[in-house]
This record gives sequence, structure tokens and C-alpha cells, in this order.
Amino acid sequence: MSSKKIPESEAKPNGAFSRRGFLGGMGIGAAGTGLLERDAEAAPAAAGVTGPGPVPISLNINGKPVNLKVEPRVTLLDAMRNHMEPPLTGAKRVCDRGTCGACTVLVNGKSMYSCTVLAIDAQGRNIETIEGMPQNNAISTAFVNHDAQQCGYCTPGFVMATKGFLAEHPNPTLEEVTHGLGGNLCRCGTYMGVRQAVLEAAKNMKGATKNG
Repeated sequence: MSSKKIPESEAKPNGAFSRRGFLGGMGIGAAGTGLLERDAEAAPAAAGVTGPGPVPISLNINGKPVNLKVEPRVTLLDAMRNHMEPPLTGAKRVCDRGTCGACTVLVNGKSMYSCTVLAIDAQGRNIETIEGMPQNNAISTAFVNHDAQQCGYCTPGFVMATKGFLAEHPNPTLEEVTHGLGGNLCRCGTYMGVRQAVLEAAKNMKGATKNG
């Protein structure tokens, strides 16, 4: 029986893997990956891209300019509550997904959930919050008269939603109020008081307009 060693090239069929070939391929692959990583690191940022770090923005809140420096991902709600000094905490962060209405503010006169608006996108718009409402205004007074709040946590959102609603429906019916404020939730269940408050506010605001 012959003990002659068979050459590796003859022992392996064409296309078979060898340990030496496998390690060599791994070396080339690793080198290629390193080159790609270096190219990626050296690539300049695309023109017009903002962030991801803080950037300066200017907001108009309750008729006053507010200059902030926030990351582009920060919502208008978080900008007002966590980045302003002093903070505006009337709008509440509850669901943080645009379903409860506790964070309602007016943007260019329209009711909007501030948890769904990026602060950077709110630039150049007129933003109104509960803090900008005058004391003893018709809406807040009507809410007190009809006990339209219990814990009060959702009340600022309801008041702002009511202001936006009455701007478009100055003489609403009960059915219109129910539908118009359907995007605001009250966990205490004071909906009947809220609806009656909105009807009273509409009446008083209309009377104030006539007398004015």
C-alpha cells in the first residue's frame, strides 16, 4: 500500500472549499468592510439636513417670540413644558399619541394636539395656549359655572378646543358641541357639564360681540 501524499489540488474537486482559501477570503472581506466604514465616516452630511443635535428655533407663543434650541425630534408640547423658561405647563402630556386632547393648543386659530406637532415645524405660526387666555374669560367662567371639571387635568385642553370650535361655530347646537369636542377625553366623565359650558360660553361671547 503506497504512502505517497496526494497533492491538495488533486485531492479536492473544483469548487470545493479549502481552509486556506476561506481564511484568505475572510481577510479580503474584512479589509473591504474597513474601507467602506472609512468612506462612510468621511462622507459629508447631505445639504439641507437639520440635526440630529439641538438647533435654534423661534416660536410665536401667545403673541410673544420664544427662542429655543431643541433637537428636531422635540414636539411642540415638550418644547413648551421642558425647554422654555418659565415653562408653559397648561397643555398636558397624557397619551402622547394624539388621542386624548389634553395637550390641545391653537395653531393659526385651529385646534391641534401639540404632542403631534414638531416644534421646528411650528415656526412662523401663531400658537395660543391656556396661559394666553385672559382671566375670567367667557369660556373658563362657563366651565366653572357648570362644574365642567373635577380633577381639572384635561380642562386646559378642553378650553382651548372650545375656543377653536366656537371660532368656527359661534352658535352651535348640543349635537354640534358633542361632535366638535369629540377629540377631547375626560376621565372623570364630566361631559354633560362641558357641553353645557360650551353652549353658555357661545351665548355670552355672542352677546359680548353685540355689545362691543
